[in-house]
Amino acid sequence: SRIKEVVDLAATVDGMKRTIRRFLDISQAVAAEPDFDRLLPMLLRETLSAAEADAGVLYLLDHGNLVPASAFTHGGASLAGLYPVELGDAGPLLRSALESGRPRTGPLSAADIDAVGLGVTVAELAATEALATPLRNRQHHLVGMLLLLRRTPFAPAQASFVAALSGAATSSLETRELIKSQKDLFEAFIQLIARAIDAKSPYTGGHCARVPELTKMLARAACDATDGPYAGFDLDPDAWEALHVAAWLHDCGKITTPDYVVDKATKLETITDRIHEVRMRFEVLKRDAEIAALEAVAAGEDADTARARRDAEIAALDADFAFVAACNQGGEAMEEADVDRLRAIAARTWTRTLDDRIGISHEEAERKARTPAPPLPTAEPLLADKPEHRFARRAEERLAPDNPWGFRMEVPDLLYDKGELHNLVVGRGTLSAEERYKINEHIVQTIVMLSQLPFPKHLRAVPELAGGHHEKMNGTGYPKRLAGDEMSPQARMMAIADIFEALTAVDRPYKEGKTLSQTLRIMAFMAKDGHIDPQLFELFLRSGVYRDYAARFLRPEQIDAVTLADYLSPA
Repeated sequence: SRIKEVVDLAATVDGMKRTIRRFLDISQAVAAEPDFDRLLPMLLRETLSAAEADAGVLYLLDHGNLVPASAFTHGGASLAGLYPVELGDAGPLLRSALESGRPRTGPLSAADIDAVGLGVTVAELAATEALATPLRNRQHHLVGMLLLLRRTPFAPAQASFVAALSGAATSSLETRELIKSQKDLFEAFIQLIARAIDAKSPYTGGHCARVPELTKMLARAACDATDGPYAGFDLDPDAWEALHVAAWLHDCGKITTPDYVVDKATKLETITDRIHEVRMRFEVLKRDAEIAALEAVAAGEDADTARARRDAEIAALDADFAFVAACNQGGEAMEEADVDRLRAIAARTWTRTLDDRIGISHEEAERKARTPAPPLPTAEPLLADKPEHRFARRAEERLAPDNPWGFRMEVPDLLYDKGELHNLVVGRGTLSAEERYKINEHIVQTIVMLSQLPFPKHLRAVPELAGGHHEKMNGTGYPKRLAGDEMSPQARMMAIADIFEALTAVDRPYKEGKTLSQTLRIMAFMAKDGHIDPQLFELFLRSGVYRDYAARFLRPEQIDAVTLADYLSPA
């Protein structure tokens, strides 16, 4: 148009469109950045560009101090020499902006420069004009300060634009900080659960910390694989977070497992090791042998004959107790002949003269009331399986066939059976069938507990990942008897990590940590028998993950020579 006013109006409208578009683009870019640590420099960079500033500092409020969180020039060079500023010690320009709650522009005074440590920057850039903009959240609380520097004064329109932009950015900043705080809180909660298990049992506490490390080491090896079945495997940041959470919480159900079951070092151990009670019965029988010999001599029997019979009986009792004590320590197998000998020893009796139904808890009294009290004195078996040793399982402690989680586990009829002979004849290890189920039940509790948490969408796989590390490739694992591809690769990785850590751990009361070669030999058989994923186990070996983990967590004497060909199946 030839009319000047129309041309000016069109130019103004075009400028307004560009400003609005830039404002929207910047707001969208800032709102879309999920990483809090990347959000701060992005916010400062976009503001510098919009205000055509030469340098800038983004402060965040922390315990009454404005702490520099991001600071650089328009060209991207970092600003040095900055330090936190106490609100009461801010220079005139910053103090004016803080007191009014509005942006303030003007030249930097010497006091302003000294207060924030910008002397070097101002001298190098010759940028003496400043724009100080307070950042306030939705509750109008101060959360930070934006300080921009320029060689020439800021125009009022630029100050208004920065104020509007900082308001939108502060909302995004507040949201991201809230999300970060929630993630930090959740991470602290995860650590709290691990520490709670550690407080119950230091043996499982170390396990809870090491399995996540090994799981993520194997996952990184899978992501780095360039050939083989995992060549295309990858995890995005959300999947890594889910794996991290699941690995740390994979045994959270152990918080419900009784301490004595988790740490059971001998077969007769409950709250205490009941081998001491058994020993006292043997002591009673030895005293009985002494008394019988003395009574025989007093009745006229030859003293040497009586003492020989006494010595033979005491030697037999000593040998029998030594055998019972050895059985109490558990082991890899229990021979049938050993079981028969235990039953023969248990058939011997000792005489009880005191009432065993007084001074006990009401629950134990109720269990004893299942049978009538025998008249005293009474003969009792040397190793007893009494009715009061049997703890009934309540209906709510059973698994219905149609349970909503799909658990398929055989549940023992009894909750516990603390019978002495019942426990001593355990064929492998120290746990009875009831206690073994109680240990295995921790994974049931883990899945139930995690399934009740309102995980966000990207973490909804956590219960499956955490609850699958006791499943087996051949479908004989627990708690759901999943097989092969019914388990995610991450769950199969956690299974390998869980087994390797358990075999090499040296902080368990019931076993010694195995060497590398012993551990890999056992796991090679497990891979061959369909217990663990053979392809993942091969990756575990070829990538050197086992070696890297050993260097960090195993004792030097455990790290022996390993020949990979000994543990890999032929091609």
